[in-house]
Amino acid sequence: MTTLPLLSEPRGTARRGLPSRHLADLDLAARRAAVEALGEKAFRANQLSSHYFGRLVNDIGQMTDIPAKVRDRLAAELFPPLLTPARRLATDDGTTQKTLWRLHDGSLVESVLMGYADRATVCISSQAGCGMACPFCATGQAGLTRNLSTAEIVDQVVDAARSAASGSLGGEPTRLSNVVFMGMGEPMANYQRVIDAVRRITDPAPEGLGLSQRHVTVSTVGLVPAMRKLAAEGLQVTLALSLHAPDDELRDELVPVNQRWKVAEVLDAAWEYAARTGRRVSIEYAMIRDMNDQPWRADLLGRLLSGRLAHVNLIPLNPTPGSKWDASPKPVEREFVRRLRAAGVPTTVRDTRGREIDGACGQLAAAEVDE
Repeated sequence: MTTLPLLSEPRGTARRGLPSRHLADLDLAARRAAVEALGEKAFRANQLSSHYFGRLVNDIGQMTDIPAKVRDRLAAELFPPLLTPARRLATDDGTTQKTLWRLHDGSLVESVLMGYADRATVCISSQAGCGMACPFCATGQAGLTRNLSTAEIVDQVVDAARSAASGSLGGEPTRLSNVVFMGMGEPMANYQRVIDAVRRITDPAPEGLGLSQRHVTVSTVGLVPAMRKLAAEGLQVTLALSLHAPDDELRDELVPVNQRWKVAEVLDAAWEYAARTGRRVSIEYAMIRDMNDQPWRADLLGRLLSGRLAHVNLIPLNPTPGSKWDASPKPVEREFVRRLRAAGVPTTVRDTRGREIDGACGQLAAAEVDE
């Protein structure tokens, strides 16, 4: 029997293993209160926020409109070290950039920045490791180390925004436009910090980065109580459900959380989200050779989704070294797409990027640990 994680942490463990409080952990009112508690005027919080969220500066030494002696005190209290790049790799002519981050306690997480003709997207992590134990996922097989703090999540986005603005994605400066919580970890198992991070990412400057909520995607393998809670948040983010199988027999194996919340209950929670927000749910489906790619499963998935506010995103599996799991052949993938579309279900195949740089979540971290 797979042990599944709690949806919230036990009392007394709120910051266990986490870095000290950072500016990005706080909303603007709390930042002002924190600055005042240090004996400074509240407007210093606005200055710090304008630098970090507006100018994408995370080195307080560069905030030269703040007196040096004040900077030192504020740095000690509100800018603890968060992310240190352990490795950066690029492919696709520099338009795909993967970073392996080492956290203050040595934990490893990954983020991927991708540049397209019309947008720049960053895929970020919400946990170090993952406790969901999906057998085809490198992160799931590594297990859960810990949740990330709100600031550790947000700082991945700030770094991506800084890289995009520098022109590193193909030479021309661009603005980060999209954020997807599809990196390491199960976002719904770190619920409150993920929601706080979403608000930091989408609040207008200087409170946050000012991205559109509609350009933020939060994924889940199907933690039903958290999905229902998200529906009540009043947010306009996209919910992405990692389904991977339309039948309980196979999904119990591929997505062990299905042992607690079955396909019908998970989809009901997804339809509740769609009904309350008016947002189309993205159904994520990894195409795994001879496992979930049979025509009858495409037909079953089509029947489950037909007429719903949903879109299927088929994902060619990026196999991990030594794994028995492999991607479906292209003819099988095309037939799966054909059957879904024949059922009236909008379907696309995810653009595959980063295979040369261990693009699947958890591969780079696993390689670092093995060295």
